[in-house]
Amino acid sequence: MGSCKPLKLEIIKNDNRLLSKRVEKLQRFTIVDGHEDIAFNALSLRRNFLDKISNIRTKNAFKSEGIPTVSFPELKKGNVRIVFATIWVAPCQKSPVPRGLCYSASDEAHALAMAQMDYYRSIESQGYVNIIRTKAELKEHLSCKTKVGLVILMEGADPILAPKEAKEWFRAGVRIIGPAWQRTKYSGGTGAPGPLTKEGKELMAEMETAGMILDMSHMADESFFDALDLFHGNVIASHSNCRKYVPTDRQLTDEMIKALVSKNGVIGTVLFNKFLDPDWKRKGKAKKEVTFSAVIKHMKNVCDLSGDTLHSAIGSDLDGGFGAESVPRGIDTVADLQKLGDALGNEGFSVIEVSNIMADNWIRLLKRALPE
Repeated sequence: MGSCKPLKLEIIKNDNRLLSKRVEKLQRFTIVDGHEDIAFNALSLRRNFLDKISNIRTKNAFKSEGIPTVSFPELKKGNVRIVFATIWVAPCQKSPVPRGLCYSASDEAHALAMAQMDYYRSIESQGYVNIIRTKAELKEHLSCKTKVGLVILMEGADPILAPKEAKEWFRAGVRIIGPAWQRTKYSGGTGAPGPLTKEGKELMAEMETAGMILDMSHMADESFFDALDLFHGNVIASHSNCRKYVPTDRQLTDEMIKALVSKNGVIGTVLFNKFLDPDWKRKGKAKKEVTFSAVIKHMKNVCDLSGDTLHSAIGSDLDGGFGAESVPRGIDTVADLQKLGDALGNEGFSVIEVSNIMADNWIRLLKRALPE
């Protein structure tokens, strides 16, 4: 991964507790974002993530996907140290992109996913990012001031031609698999209820053997509980909000949240207004009417159900088919995730609790789940 300069550490006293805090210019919080569709946006929507956000916006060819909010310069500006970067390929019947950039068959999904994996390898080889595959690479990355770290997450498992291929994707660098998006050949998904298929049940065993993390976002309720019964490895919901507040099958019920917590899982909150406030679309609310308090309400529900702050995190999905016009007031780019830390503090969360949500819960999960 190359050499880097270690961060200085300063011990400060707060509320009679000693807190270890990284001293970084103009940054207060270390951030880990549990979900960004970087490769899809780079290859299918033609966004150059190495460029300035202003240039990406000027060249934005797919206006239907919203005003771009993410670039590597903005991630570094916001001290977003690690991103769960997805391999997500679009089914043609639901795709904003032309044929050839979406899939109608498994072999097409596989080819598109391999191209996205190659994209991540390419920007790593050029020195722009670190792909984090092991505990040692995580430790080295966290000691660095430079680069963004990527943990590769496959969202929707249709690119996996057969369950036994999970091991091949693991060798390629994928560390997290979410079986569903909508319906896949493995799982019921958003808007497509149903159980795990026979292949889906086989995939659970193959993923567990390979050492994969299971991402349960987008899984239909029946598939979700099938998977929890069958899979005994590390589980997360990389980008899911609370059905208690937004009553659609895209969100998690309190029962699902408790089940994830019982498995020591972590749940990333999405910053899409539609997933934060059910009145945003229905009553035509403006961006300014949705604030960080809506984000914190979802996070607090996870904390209340778990009895601590060890299971709530960020899964912003800021490049997930919407843009700056559809996220809470105060967010223009991903760098503005820093403001969420201040908002959590203003809501009464302690320094340690804010650190848990902003980064540490994801980091502990990775320390536990990544291979030696």
